[in-house]
Amino acid sequence: MVIKNPLAKMFVWIILLIWSVAVLYPLIWTLLDALKNNEQFFLNAPWALPKFPLLWANFSYVWSKYNFSTYFMNSIIVTVGSTLLGMILAAMTAYILARYDFKGNKILLTIYISSMMIPFALALIPLFFLLNDLHLINTWLGLILVYAALNLPFGIFLLVGFYKSLPKEIEEAAIIDGTSHYGTFFRVMLPLSQPGLITVMITNMLNNWNEYFLGVVLTNEPTKYTLPIGLAVMQAEMQYRVEWGPLFAGLLITTLPTLIVYMIFQRQIASGITAGAVK
Repeated sequence: MVIKNPLAKMFVWIILLIWSVAVLYPLIWTLLDALKNNEQFFLNAPWALPKFPLLWANFSYVWSKYNFSTYFMNSIIVTVGSTLLGMILAAMTAYILARYDFKGNKILLTIYISSMMIPFALALIPLFFLLNDLHLINTWLGLILVYAALNLPFGIFLLVGFYKSLPKEIEEAAIIDGTSHYGTFFRVMLPLSQPGLITVMITNMLNNWNEYFLGVVLTNEPTKYTLPIGLAVMQAEMQYRVEWGPLFAGLLITTLPTLIVYMIFQRQIASGITAGAVK
């Protein structure tokens, strides 16, 4: 929609400017506070600008002393593994539900979609005992499987609509050319679903990177902690001698990767969500 009225354009720009300031201010404030020491927090206002020299050493201090290097690597392994697994499982399941008619098709789709309304906390206790019996507590594999399963319903919900919007003639042409059902999916349909797959990938990545609750329950070894858990552990270790500068530095280290990923793929996320909306 194109806005032609100058007053309406000005109003829209003002709203967008206010919204941008509201979003960027906390991030800028976090960065500025990460460059301070405790003296600046106590003697000056918490929102005051940091004094020179800027304490960039807070980032290396957090990275080494509070084991953020280990937490960061754990988050990368768990996030990448669970995102890729969840994406491929969602794509295969959604393709079958969208393109093949069989008995119970709609029931299965309804079950998947309905599961998004069930709080995962209800399944936490049986999930813990299940993983414990499988010896997957305190393992990357345990977190990867749980995170992938947790994001599976949304991925299926999004990709089913996308696959239904693709013309059936594409599959028919591939089958006429002698392509198997597996070949049709992996060589034809999967590449065509790239916008939807990118949306599922980014959404799962953001959810898995920031997940805290399940990580706390399913891991109790510091060597397996992810960044959100590591940040909470760091704050607990400080107790009454809170080092505010390093604490904000740790928060920024935890937040920055998700912001970068979202900024890079924001257009793909929007196009992927709307791609299957109109047939």
